Amino acid sequence: MAPTTTAIGSSAPRVTVGVPRDVWAELHRADAHSVPTQTPQWLDCLVATGNYRDASRLYEMPDGRRALLPLVRRTYPTGGSTILQSLPKSWGYGGLIAPDGVAPDLVSAVFDDLSATPALRIHIRPNPVHAAAWAEVAAARTGVTAVPARAHILDLEGGFEQVWQHRFKAATRTAVRRAERAGVRVETDTTGRLVPVFYDLLQRSLDRWARQQHEPVRLARLCGRHRDPAGKFATIAAHLGRGCQVSVAWFDGRPVAAILVLRCGANAHYTRGAMDESRAFPTANRLLHTVAIEDACRSGCRSYHMGESGASPGLARFKGYFGAEPYDYCEYWLERVPVYRVDQALRGCVKRVIGFRDV
Repeated sequence: MAPTTTAIGSSAPRVTVGVPRDVWAELHRADAHSVPTQTPQWLDCLVATGNYRDASRLYEMPDGRRALLPLVRRTYPTGGSTILQSLPKSWGYGGLIAPDGVAPDLVSAVFDDLSATPALRIHIRPNPVHAAAWAEVAAARTGVTAVPARAHILDLEGGFEQVWQHRFKAATRTAVRRAERAGVRVETDTTGRLVPVFYDLLQRSLDRWARQQHEPVRLARLCGRHRDPAGKFATIAAHLGRGCQVSVAWFDGRPVAAILVLRCGANAHYTRGAMDESRAFPTANRLLHTVAIEDACRSGCRSYHMGESGASPGLARFKGYFGAEPYDYCEYWLERVPVYRVDQALRGCVKRVIGFRDV
């Protein structure tokens, strides 16, 4: 898409739609908090699925600051209403890349700009570390729905020995050693070769999660495959190359657990995990993350994002084993028609009927 630039008065930012990739890469490298899902390569993955188009925007403030919003436009075979997303559900964090920091005036510029588009619905999931700036601006706006969320992030400052000794729980260090003594072996690949192994374990996990959450298995499989279709992770591996790490834990010659970690820039991001509970060594997952965290430290990463935890006490407890800290933040919907609230009400009714619960 050819870049188009709009200037909106002397005090407003200049907005460029369709950001040159060299500019994008430069800003991503310069932002200490940027995450892999904010890279141009990640957006290429979305576009490659055939359902999205690049709508990213560059904001140039009058004082010289620059910020970039990774953004896609949802497309439909039959046309339909425009939906802008930064980023879509199941595709990680969007929000602003801003080397000089995400300040409220930048967030205001984004809301002003996007509100002026013809889009009927706009979804923003910002980097959790920028929660305060987004919350301050959203609270003063009408027509913005804030959706509470929680993520966990592990600080890697000091290197792996510091993390191992002072942030990992003692029980976690013991569990990792037990897995190693038992012969659990971790294999990591960045070519896409292990994607089929990972995906098979992910499908097996869907059944286990369904049982734990009191969700019909067929419904869980349908939703899981809609969220993460078979070709999605192969596409990610192809576009990210060495930035997409699939690690598999093997026990007695069989794959028992796997994780997918994105590594592009200053921060690593664990984005998916799966396990075959019927044959897994109990602490294989802890060994997998330990290997990934050590590798991230060795590569100079500042943090290890462990992704969404929601209201699940089990997820929060697991991530806390490694010393990851909770970050409360909000996702935001800007809508001309309150579709999100109606959708959530309907989903809530279904969950109550089937007895769904977070675990």
